Amino acid sequence: MPETRASAVIPADATAVWRLLRDFNGLPAWQPGVTHSTLRDGDADRVGSVRTLTLLTGEEVSESLVALDDHTRSLTYDIVKSPYAVQSYRSTLRVLPLTSTGESVVEWTLTFDCAPALAEELTGTFRDGVFATGLRGLTDHFLSHGGGAPVSGAGDGAS
Repeated sequence: MPETRASAVIPADATAVWRLLRDFNGLPAWQPGVTHSTLRDGDADRVGSVRTLTLLTGEEVSESLVALDDHTRSLTYDIVKSPYAVQSYRSTLRVLPLTSTGESVVEWTLTFDCAPALAEELTGTFRDGVFATGLRGLTDHFLSHGGGAPVSGAGDGAS
């Protein structure tokens, strides 16, 4: 089963970043590749909720919220339907405080299954395309909105 991960230092404290990421219907606010999100089933913070994302290409991806944990600041989702040739797609976003600067680190991990001939290409698409673009968008969101700006040398008090 292929797996990949991407991470970035985000110029905001972990509480502010988590507040944004935990909104399962809020992806268009920071992911440049997503133009619209519709919550089809449930609430944005209820496990089992399904969102349908409209991509810049016009294609749609439906994802189901599998886990949401405020204590560990992590969110896990599965793809229900997509244009990608993947099965068993499970991805997790996790926010960690970077206590030395007051910023945060976001880690985005993924495991999926696919035809062996597509594994390398799809891994690169998700890591270097979807995740890298999203993490740059998340950084840009906090730089342009100024919300949750870190205080140098101060943590957010979370462990």
